[in-house]
Amino acid sequence: MRKKLIFIDIDGTLTEPGSNVPPESALEVIRSAQANGHKVFLCTGRNYDMLSPLLKYGFDGMVASSGGYVMAGDKLIFDCPMTDVQRDTALDSLHRHGVFCTIEAADGSYGDADLKDFLKDQPEGNSEIERWRKALAENLNIRPMEQYDGAPVYKVVIMCRELSQLDEARSLLEKDFDFVLQEVPAHGCLNGELINRSFDKGRGILRLCDYYGVPVEDTVGFGDSMNDLEMIRTVGTSVCMENGAKALKEISTMVAPSVTDDGLAKAFRKLGLA
Repeated sequence: MRKKLIFIDIDGTLTEPGSNVPPESALEVIRSAQANGHKVFLCTGRNYDMLSPLLKYGFDGMVASSGGYVMAGDKLIFDCPMTDVQRDTALDSLHRHGVFCTIEAADGSYGDADLKDFLKDQPEGNSEIERWRKALAENLNIRPMEQYDGAPVYKVVIMCRELSQLDEARSLLEKDFDFVLQEVPAHGCLNGELINRSFDKGRGILRLCDYYGVPVEDTVGFGDSMNDLEMIRTVGTSVCMENGAKALKEISTMVAPSVTDDGLAKAFRKLGLA
């Protein structure tokens, strides 16, 4: 088999949402794939700080912050934070309409003070909500917004009850940012993130293909939510988890069993990667 670049989302794909511990079955096939000469990368909306607990498992690099921060091994090959004006415009317009925000810098994340109470009352079933509920409940490095020190920000995560709460921010920012909203359960909240149109997971993958001299048809991507859309559209072979978004399943090469059913391991073996 030709050597592949393999890209794996974290929450809902490599791990259960909000967890930093992959199942042993996933780690086993990742190591096996690497032993077979393939390279395996994290490809995630998480910033460097939030994904760092997973680095001990020996990945070959990362597409972090939804493509805004890309590393090949230990080498940073792309770095594109928001400008200060973009950051301030986003926070001012979103907060004015009661949108709950978490901003992600490379070295930390900062959330609105009352976000934990907001999430506490939301229904189950959305991997992004689960990630933030667990992260906040377990104090996984999400600090109060008032501690933010002005460091470069790559992404704003948003949660609100009504789509109309985003109208002002969209009118000001949509030319530069894609408002990626997730599927939500009935009676839940809207949640998603502002992704800079200068990058996405797909373009992060292309940057690593160029760096390693690997054609894009020799890439494989695993994801579950709509923030994986550009990855799924870009890679040569795309895999959506059974617990993933319906729209993503419809355009993927294959659907793997759920993250809780050793789905990653089963898909690696089915594809002959491990």
